[in-house]
Amino acid sequence: MKNNKLIVATIITISIVGIVFIFKTIFITSEFRSKNTAPTGNDIVPKSSLPATPITQPPPKFELPPPPPKITKTIEARRGDTFVKLLLRAGANRLDAHRATRALDKSYRPQALKEGQLIRVNFQTKSWDVKSSYFIGFEFNPDINQILKVRRTGTNLFTLQKIKVLLKTVDARISGTIDTSLYLAAVKAGMAPSSLVNLTRLFSWDVDFQRDIRKNDKFDILIERLHQKNGQFKSWGQILYAELILSGKPIRLYRVKTKRYGVEYFDDQGRSAKKALMKTPIDGARLSSGYGRRRHPILGYTKVHRGVDFAAPRGTPIYAAGNGVIRYVGRKGAYGKYIKIRHNSTYSTAYAHLQNFSRNIRKGRRVTQGQVIGYVGSTGRSTGPHLHYEIIVNGRQINPLRLRLPSGRNLRGNALKSFINIRDNVNERLSRFLNKNLSQ
Repeated sequence: MKNNKLIVATIITISIVGIVFIFKTIFITSEFRSKNTAPTGNDIVPKSSLPATPITQPPPKFELPPPPPKITKTIEARRGDTFVKLLLRAGANRLDAHRATRALDKSYRPQALKEGQLIRVNFQTKSWDVKSSYFIGFEFNPDINQILKVRRTGTNLFTLQKIKVLLKTVDARISGTIDTSLYLAAVKAGMAPSSLVNLTRLFSWDVDFQRDIRKNDKFDILIERLHQKNGQFKSWGQILYAELILSGKPIRLYRVKTKRYGVEYFDDQGRSAKKALMKTPIDGARLSSGYGRRRHPILGYTKVHRGVDFAAPRGTPIYAAGNGVIRYVGRKGAYGKYIKIRHNSTYSTAYAHLQNFSRNIRKGRRVTQGQVIGYVGSTGRSTGPHLHYEIIVNGRQINPLRLRLPSGRNLRGNALKSFINIRDNVNERLSRFLNKNLSQ
């Protein structure tokens, strides 16, 4: 019995081993055929999956092509120009020029446009063909702290945008010794010609720059330098302090700004730099003929010359010598084109041989000291372009270069105390430069 059970177990074991061997042989044969035989249409290809891999590059971006370029033209205003004229010159049509100019009305008087002002006129090209473009606006700097930008916002609409320019102010001290002229010495020391014009105007009530300047005279200036945020120099600012030492005698002026009087300059005692009248109402001119008897260059005989002549290029601006009212403007015989200003009950000034009168100068109009009233010419009995200048006291011409007038507004009380604080602050700022130089 035991032998029979042993035989049955042996048979079952052999059968199981045989069945396993057969299935293994079939599996190995199938694998071999799959590796060495291309699959046919009837074959079933087992699905395989690859392990997930991270995406290392972003999908491609499809960017729109850039818009057609903008064209900017810079135009400089000439005498007699208006914004409309400038825009027309740049290429805008007349209707757009008028509409764009009207956008300024609430913030800037178009009549305030000055000769030399730069404006940037903008055009948008319709395509990459630069020849086809249309006017989209203009912009300019009325002063160094502001940009006025007029831009198109519709088919027939223009709006004004005000952009404030933030500038950092840094003190700069410019000084030197005069060899031949203040102009050459100051420019050599690093002063801008535009600032130098302002400097000469400050001293024009005390100094005749043609006759009073001598070799080895000295000058000392404290002036603002204006920089952008990145430190780049933008422009020269206000003259805070100015000193001329003429023949050993110093003349010092300090800048003061008040709400009532605006910007004024005073000497170290608080006396105004402004006198009743300017000695030389013209910049950069040469005294060509003094007051008194002389042989007339045209008439040929000796005659009293009741004024002084300043030779200057044709078109040089002429300033009102003081505040006053225009009493005469027009042609006046040998004087040619002539202006007479009454400053008060005692003093009047006259300007002759002008080429042209400034805009809005007419009889009865009030003018302020330093305002441009006309331009140098050679009208009337004249041999060349120059200004004939007269100062009239109680109806009688006198020598302008010998006139000595009392100082203007003198500071008193609280105004003087405030000025002294400003003066001392400026003096302390000046000393910083001296201490800095000594430490180097």
